[in-house]
Amino acid sequence: MNDLKILVIEDDEDLAQSLKLFLEDLGNITISNDGFEGQMLGEDGIYDLVVLDLMLPEISGFEILKKWRTSDKLDMPVLILTAKDTLNDKVHGFQLGADDYLTKPFHREELLLRVKALLRRSGRIGDENQLSVGNFTANLKNRTVMLGDTELDLNGKEYDLLIYFLQNPETIITKEQIFDRLWGFDSDTALSVIEVYMSNLRKKIKQVSDIQPIKTIRNVGYILETEA
Repeated sequence: MNDLKILVIEDDEDLAQSLKLFLEDLGNITISNDGFEGQMLGEDGIYDLVVLDLMLPEISGFEILKKWRTSDKLDMPVLILTAKDTLNDKVHGFQLGADDYLTKPFHREELLLRVKALLRRSGRIGDENQLSVGNFTANLKNRTVMLGDTELDLNGKEYDLLIYFLQNPETIITKEQIFDRLWGFDSDTALSVIEVYMSNLRKKIKQVSDIQPIKTIRNVGYILETEA
């Protein structure tokens, strides 16, 4: 599952580090201790799941969630983690678009179960760490992808790129999103590297299939089209 990206927005630095330790076996964890920064990170659209505290300085988790859900592009699952445990708070959170709600204090095991359930429900992971989309079947544990009955010969970044598409089928993904997802915001690598990896990935798909499911959306990005 280490291809997943999870964003934790929690102003308690000690708790944020604990959450990172709890969740790091699932994927790459980004921590933000600031609500405004966390909101902007979420708006980048590269995360598979967000753990969101409600009681943040200057801007509340409710406000962040409301702004995210006004965008059709930000559909990542959001797990609210908070000490606010009243029924009204929970109802308000779900009305704003939260996918689950866990109150503090919590057990590590419950957090993991809820996070995994949200990732499965959203199609980010399948049962037994498998992800099946169209004719692709990915094993997230051993980092292999089958196209039909043939295993694709992918290097690390090619695999990461294909998994990103499989986790977001029928969704336009921009070059900027791909770059931030695979190389990170602070990378010195040029954006043009995406075209190189995209070309290599398409060639390897073409070697085993007559159909090219990854289409270019001119001046926008790419989309993985699934067969009917």
